[in-house]
Amino acid sequence: MSLRGKVAVVTGASRGVGRGIALQLGEAGAKVYITGRDPKNKNVDSGLPTLEQTAAEITQRGGKGVAVYVDHKDDSQVEKLFEQIARENNGQLDILVNNAFGALESASFATFKPFWEQETSVYDSVNNVGLRSHYVASAYAARIFVKNGRGGLIVNISSVGAKTYFFNVAYGIGKAGVDRLTADSAIELKPHKVTVVSLWPGQVKTEVFERVIQDDKHQTDFSKLLRDGVNSAESAEYSGIAIVALANDSNIFDKTGKVLLTYQLGQEYNFKDIDGREIVPTEDYKKLLRN
Repeated sequence: MSLRGKVAVVTGASRGVGRGIALQLGEAGAKVYITGRDPKNKNVDSGLPTLEQTAAEITQRGGKGVAVYVDHKDDSQVEKLFEQIARENNGQLDILVNNAFGALESASFATFKPFWEQETSVYDSVNNVGLRSHYVASAYAARIFVKNGRGGLIVNISSVGAKTYFFNVAYGIGKAGVDRLTADSAIELKPHKVTVVSLWPGQVKTEVFERVIQDDKHQTDFSKLLRDGVNSAESAEYSGIAIVALANDSNIFDKTGKVLLTYQLGQEYNFKDIDGREIVPTEDYKKLLRN
């Protein structure tokens, strides 16, 4: 499945699911703009991949990686990003993946305290670079899609937390909002043949995943779910394989406005994870989906 000649942007792609998605888009041949915050403005664990490393690996895999430092709390920086993309590609943009999520850097995010015991600022740390930044990036991308008249694809990374309790109250509000953003923006973009979907990865082996399952203090239903699912968890690139498959589906517009699960797309499009495994969720995860 090829994306050669396509232009994509993945927000929040220096690590985790965003990095995995960007690598798979690059492996399919796309030119991929990836965003992350300038490391000069934050503390960076030198053991984690950098934005430049991700861009270089995209290019090594056969695409073209372009690293752009963007603080998604600053709308003017987001606007400049899309101006750069339009300028450098003669107005072309084919795929936007909204993945940026700022709460992973918040010390209060994974404390598992009830919301009334947390600082109320946790809401902003979860949803400013998350729900709000997805809205802003979608708006700027839509201007390009509508102007060039060639359609496009917006993928909003969401989760089962949109449907059932996960992490904390602020997280659930944000993910439910992301799915509402998908449904409503799909309606307004429908005349312009722009497909908008929410993508729910399952349990993914990311830095946060590893941190939670190794922390004995987190004796919660959530941490137990992660521990029990460690052997069936998706790689960070599995969502990218799903997006490449979607982008190659000539009938993708039939899915606009919908919530899609990565493992179900694996069954539909017959793809496996990068290690050759067929992803089958645990019974506990399936129970969450049924709730």
